[in-house]
Amino acid sequence: MKKSYYLYNNGTLRRRDNTIQFETETGERRDLPVERVSDLYLFSETTLNTRFLNFMGGKGIAIHCYNYYDFYTGSFVPRTGLPAGALLVRQVEHYTDARKRTELARAFVLTAAANIYRNLRYYNSRGKDLSAPMKTIEGYERDAARAQTVQELMGFEGLIHQTYYESWNTIVDQNIDFTKRVRRPPDNMINTLISFVNSLIYTKTLTEIYHTQLNPTISYLHEPGVRRYSLCLDVSEVFKPLLADRLIFALLNRNQITEESFTEELNGLHLKKSASQKIVQELDERLKKTINHRDLDRQVSYQRLIRLECYKLIKHFLGEKKYDGFKIWW
Repeated sequence: MKKSYYLYNNGTLRRRDNTIQFETETGERRDLPVERVSDLYLFSETTLNTRFLNFMGGKGIAIHCYNYYDFYTGSFVPRTGLPAGALLVRQVEHYTDARKRTELARAFVLTAAANIYRNLRYYNSRGKDLSAPMKTIEGYERDAARAQTVQELMGFEGLIHQTYYESWNTIVDQNIDFTKRVRRPPDNMINTLISFVNSLIYTKTLTEIYHTQLNPTISYLHEPGVRRYSLCLDVSEVFKPLLADRLIFALLNRNQITEESFTEELNGLHLKKSASQKIVQELDERLKKTINHRDLDRQVSYQRLIRLECYKLIKHFLGEKKYDGFKIWW
């Protein structure tokens, strides 16, 4: 079974026969069988050369890079091994046709809103009064269902998230003053966690999209742009409530992440190395969790759900089945 590998020590990556070898600055070596590697995450100063990149490209392994402060900086994504001209034409057609694009954008917004609502409902049933934000989000969902443009939908998406984030002080047991989303730089523990974990979900989504015939640069809710895989932004909106938000709630409410997990510098609040490692470890464990898939009637891992979402989009583009986003039911 393939898995993600996270490198936190400074060192050198190289090809050794048909194996990935990582050598730390102290001379410690570790060999990674290439057939077991899904993707690589570099959180350290890592040296590599084009021979290694060509090896990764040939094996279809993506490399995701983070800087000293755990900010995502970019990815090396191999040239797709699954070219599909007909699908690419359909993807572009669904972007250039305003009606088709709006239909998909609405599906992303409503699916994400349903999953956000499910999180609120979960904690509301456990003694945290979230009835007011739940009612507000229900109203925004009705409005979004009638929206006629992508711009309107983006507006409702923003309002839904604003209401959702305002409820986090109720959900989280630790005393953290979190009132709004601040990204660059994040200004408190929750904003730092959201930025980091969301970037992990984005890269996990990019890896899954790469293994399908979809083009990750053509998107529908988020505007396609230069130097970003914007379809990952669309698809990750569906899964952030399940994979990112529930993880953050658990880490904070179990006191696995506390004030001691951060260091404050001139450009914001940052996770310590040990905390970052704890988060990626917990996320990997969650991605391995399985549910009985309602349509397939078999056990499917959380990570596999992302790939299945991509397949649903392909069927939508090809006219085989209308896209119906994944909604949490537990």
